[in-house]
Amino acid sequence: MMRIKTRCRFARGVLCRARSCSPAPGWVRKPGQNNLLTCEHFRGVRSASKVPTIRQQKYRQSRQRCPHHHWKGRSLRAYLYVTLLLLAIFGSIAGYLYNKYSTLAATDFTPPPITIAAATAKNDTWPTRLEAVGTIRARRGVELSTETSGEVIEVAVNSGAKVSTGQLLVTLNDKVEQASRERQEANLKLARLLFERDARLIKQKSIPQSQLDRSQADLDSATAQLAETEARLQNKRIVAPFSGTTGIMRVRVGDYVEPGTPITTLQDLSQLEIDFSVPARHFPDLRPGLAATVFTDAFPDRAFGATLEAVDAKVDAGTRNLLLRARLLNSEGLLPGMFARVIVDLDKPRDVVTVPETAVSYSMHGSTVWVLLQGRGETNTQPRVVKTGTSRNGEIAITDGLLGGEWIVTVGQNKLYSGARVVIDDLQDFQ
Repeated sequence: MMRIKTRCRFARGVLCRARSCSPAPGWVRKPGQNNLLTCEHFRGVRSASKVPTIRQQKYRQSRQRCPHHHWKGRSLRAYLYVTLLLLAIFGSIAGYLYNKYSTLAATDFTPPPITIAAATAKNDTWPTRLEAVGTIRARRGVELSTETSGEVIEVAVNSGAKVSTGQLLVTLNDKVEQASRERQEANLKLARLLFERDARLIKQKSIPQSQLDRSQADLDSATAQLAETEARLQNKRIVAPFSGTTGIMRVRVGDYVEPGTPITTLQDLSQLEIDFSVPARHFPDLRPGLAATVFTDAFPDRAFGATLEAVDAKVDAGTRNLLLRARLLNSEGLLPGMFARVIVDLDKPRDVVTVPETAVSYSMHGSTVWVLLQGRGETNTQPRVVKTGTSRNGEIAITDGLLGGEWIVTVGQNKLYSGARVVIDDLQDFQ
């Protein structure tokens, strides 16, 4: 018996050789193809009637028995399983994220209160003061030097000795001047004898008047030459111009000195004064007699009283500063040349608001003070820009931006921000 090749509509052009797919009623032979049966439901062949015939029903039953016609059902079930699995995975992820963000949304992220120390701004009356730095100098103090050259033959005092006015300090070689003086004294003696003789002869009218005049001139010249020699001889001796204390002797016996060579310093330590400069804008408030206080590094815990003595008549064009001089009332222990800080009381008291120096924060935007605000059962902070004045004894004056009695932060400003909640560590300043 000859085997018939069939074509199934679901095989898409591939001949079906399965025994289960055997020709059945309803199969038709396609013209032009021998031994090839084509299902009437194959693409391009339509059934003659819309109502399925008995053959068509049998064909459908035979098609269901063919394993090549069940691939579509299995694919749909696979898609369904994958879809259910993806829904389960993404549903689990969505539930986890929802739970996580719900927990975060219910969490309170408000920062805890910041612990600080605080104080109260106080109203006070401060004197108006002017601060400056200066140099202490002796009222009478000089650097001794030579006016002529020569060899040092004698040093009459020791370094740091107290001397009186006119006391000899250093002697230079004066042998030439000594000899010149003896010659000038002899010339002066001769000129005086000639003048006295000519004076007697002129009375007798034995000589002319011109000869007497010449004798008078010779006497005056000899006197002047002797005085000149005495002056040169005096330059060979260096003496103290006033009473005081000498410094370190800078020359020794045998040294050769030139004019202007420093010998030593002489300072009168009983009367000291201090020179200092202030900006010229303070000139209207300055006058002699104002009280001043002087502080030095040598005596940091000691204040020296002083009185403003003089105000310079000219402002320095280079620095626009005005030179002042104050006289120290008690200068015991001080030396000329010491650096000192001067505070002048301008005798103009004023009312200011004072706060501790630690309460002021300095930045490029200006001086800032953190003010405490009380409200709704909690204490908050707010920064406020202020203008500062002078400071003393750990307090600083606030000239603008703050009122007396306000609460301010003194410690912990670096942790604060506007509106931050704070806890005051010490309330003693508010009692």
